[in-house]
Amino acid sequence: MEIHFTEDPEANRLLAEDPFAMLVGLVLQQQIPVERAFAAPAELKRRLGGRLDAATIAAMDPDDLAELFGTAPALHRFPANMAKRTQAVARFLMERYDGDPTRLWNDVSDAQTLLRRIMELPGFGEYKARIYLAILAKHVGVTPDGYRDLLPDWPSIADVEAPGDLDDLKVRKKEWKAAQKKA
Repeated sequence: MEIHFTEDPEANRLLAEDPFAMLVGLVLQQQIPVERAFAAPAELKRRLGGRLDAATIAAMDPDDLAELFGTAPALHRFPANMAKRTQAVARFLMERYDGDPTRLWNDVSDAQTLLRRIMELPGFGEYKARIYLAILAKHVGVTPDGYRDLLPDWPSIADVEAPGDLDDLKVRKKEWKAAQKKA
């Protein structure tokens, strides 16, 4: 699987290989450029000494995690808040799925169940959950019954399949937003 959500090949490789990294990118995907959000998990992994997993993040002192997020260059425009959100997702995964994000989808037979599970993640409303569902379907091969009916009907990061697609996504997203305002 190849991911091209950032300009950084190492960050893209991590997103493709590590489901928790992808989830962290999704947590951070708000109020900053999409490629910055999805590059952040690789930088966080470096800052953590090469270990990025739900158990590590969940167990951290919240102030220490916030400091890692805020160290220049900050991982997000709102580093302390996003550190809290990332830790909340990590703790949820530890409590519900033994820290393994793949357990969100491994035993589901239908997309409604998967969408419900994703929406249980802290900070994941329907919009973000449907984007995650689309990423899982298009990039991970997770296609439970009925998934097509739940895919976003707006341009999203899940549509990015090649390096040049990020720029195209930005154009299509602006056009879509403009059309929504007119409607």
